Amino acid sequence: MRILRYGARAALVDFDRIEEVLGLQAAIDGEPPDGLVELVPAARTILLRYDPDRTSFERLCDTVRQYSFTETDRSGGSEVAVPVTYDGEDLAHVAAETGFSEREVIARHTAGAYTVAFCGFAPGFGYLTGLDPALRLPRRRTPRTRVPAGSVAIADEYTAIYPNESPGGWQLLGHTSLAVWDVDRDPPQLLAPGTRVRFHEV
Repeated sequence: MRILRYGARAALVDFDRIEEVLGLQAAIDGEPPDGLVELVPAARTILLRYDPDRTSFERLCDTVRQYSFTETDRSGGSEVAVPVTYDGEDLAHVAAETGFSEREVIARHTAGAYTVAFCGFAPGFGYLTGLDPALRLPRRRTPRTRVPAGSVAIADEYTAIYPNESPGGWQLLGHTSLAVWDVDRDPPQLLAPGTRVRFHEV
C-alpha cells in the first residue's frame, strides 16, 4: 500500500491488485475514519477525500495504515439479480477463443459471483470483478461505434453492463432488460461499488 498526497484535501491509496482495493474499501465502509468525506475506488487505487477542518493528511494516513484486511469481504452490501439473454454478437468469438462451446461460456458466466469494484467510462457503468479466469479476453481490436444499452460484456478481468447506448470495445455476450442507470430513480445508479451481482439466463 502506497499513500500519496492528492491536492490539499485528498489522499490516493495505491495498490498492486484489485483484491486489495476491495479489501480496504470494505474495511473503511465498516469503520470510516474521522473526517472522511468521500471514497472513490478504481482498478488499483482508492481516492480518499477528507475535511481538513476535521483531520489532516498525516492523521488520515496513520488511520488507513492501521486497518487490518487480508481478503476481500464480499458478504456485505446488496445483491442484484440480472436476467440475461445470451445472444451477443461476440458470443461465438468468445467460445472460439476460449475453446469452450457457447453453452459452456454461458454456464461459466452465470456461475460467477460478482462484485462492483468501481465505476467509470460512463454514468452507471460498473466494473464487476469475479469473472472466470478462463473467460478473460482483451477488448476488441476495433471498438464498435454503437453498443446498445443493456449489453452484457466482458473484457480483461471484468464483466459489465452498458448503461446507455455508446461506443465500446468490450466482447458482447448478451443483453438485459434491467435498467442499471435511470435518472428518474433515486439513486439513478443500480450498480454502486460494493454491490454483489448474479447473472442468470432467460
